[in-house]
Amino acid sequence: MSSAQIEIQLIASLVAVACAIPGTFLVLRKMAMISDAISHSILPGIVIGFFITQDLNSPLLILLAALTGILTVVLVEYIQKTGLVKEDTAIGLVFPALFSIGVIMIAKNANDVHLDVDAVLLGELAFAPFDRLIVSGVDVGPKSLWIIGSILIITIGLLFSFFKELKVSTFDAGLAASLGFSPVVIHYGLMTVSSVTTVGAFDAVGAILVVALMIAPAATAYLLTNELKRMLIYAICFGVFSAISGYWVAHWLDASIAGSITTMLGLIFLIVYLFAPRKGIIAVLYREKQQRTEVSLLTFLLHLKNHTEERERHVNHLNEHINWQKVRSKTVLDLALKNNMIQLDKNIVSLTEKGEDFTSQAIDYIITNEDTQIEDMKDDFFLFRG
Repeated sequence: MSSAQIEIQLIASLVAVACAIPGTFLVLRKMAMISDAISHSILPGIVIGFFITQDLNSPLLILLAALTGILTVVLVEYIQKTGLVKEDTAIGLVFPALFSIGVIMIAKNANDVHLDVDAVLLGELAFAPFDRLIVSGVDVGPKSLWIIGSILIITIGLLFSFFKELKVSTFDAGLAASLGFSPVVIHYGLMTVSSVTTVGAFDAVGAILVVALMIAPAATAYLLTNELKRMLIYAICFGVFSAISGYWVAHWLDASIAGSITTMLGLIFLIVYLFAPRKGIIAVLYREKQQRTEVSLLTFLLHLKNHTEERERHVNHLNEHINWQKVRSKTVLDLALKNNMIQLDKNIVSLTEKGEDFTSQAIDYIITNEDTQIEDMKDDFFLFRG
């Protein structure tokens, strides 16, 4: 493995970590699309900074881009607060306008420099190792590595310094205000970090991959845990894994590195979306099936409680009376037997003492309709546990 390959993977990994930290809070605040808005609307700030300094490496570009990102958030919130449109509509109005202004400024005044729309949107990690930082005649590595590394160090420092404030303001802005934190300051601080991170990653990976690295790892982690610290760790791990595996997929296919990393992010999200233990599609469908079976079991037990004559409690008659298919009736019958709710004697079904108790409590639940009560009943009577 060459030094250029190592540098590319290192830059991609640092970008993934730098994006995952603010991205986690954006996902939790239900502001995922604001990252897309920021990643596009900061273009005018970059162009204006270049016009002033005539230097693509000037820190002023990052500063002005960050200010443009904050301006985007302010405009989106101002339009939303009018009550005339929702947040997604406000985002759709603001960032295309600002991005278009940046495109026009480039087309009219910066066509002869390396500041083009393709580079801004797509980036190219393969070229990052060729743009070196020279200090006193010494090559100290790729510029992108130093830029995103510096941003990451600042981001981690801010995370540790303001973790409590970020956590409280994210989950309960009212509580944060009552404790003396300013949710507005925290909010715009987060937007500033998101903007600076986006600008720092622009030249290396482009706006599209920045959005993917900010949102996809955090969204994937959110499907696995509700604990903030663990979610941050998961998001960082997913981002770094996608960055490295995406590079090697691109190397194998001779394809775009940014595209391959984004594809890996999508595949990881899809796998977790399907197989996550609690929030995955398969787990949700299984729980829904369990709930339908529980309702059927309750219907079955209520039928037994309301009918004492043997003809009504015969196994074959139950299929006809409740109008169930044989597979469903067998599932319910097996569940009732498994939980010792019923007993069979010559195909005549009758409630056990436990079944009588459960059915009486179930009737109380139907009358009171208290959700906590039915969950306690499941725990007490070991449904689906044998």
